[in-house]
Amino acid sequence: MSEIKKENWFVRTWAAITKYFRELISELKKVVWPTPQQVGKNTLIVGACCGIVGVCIWMFDLVANLGIDFIISIPSLFG
Repeated sequence: MSEIKKENWFVRTWAAITKYFRELISELKKVVWPTPQQVGKNTLIVGACCGIVGVCIWMFDLVANLGIDFIISIPSLFG
């Protein structure tokens, strides 16, 4: 009975690593990278959206805080 000898672990691992990086480079060549103008525009849009969401959260927090303060002060209004 003849046995098929497996490759050395180091040889298999090195082959897998090199295959991974070969495929990685191949995929990175397919990527369409944005221009600096697109990056700047997208950065401004993200910043504006973060600012708008931040203001909305701040306003909600302010209204909630005022409401809770009012609810807490109700017993002192009648007592």
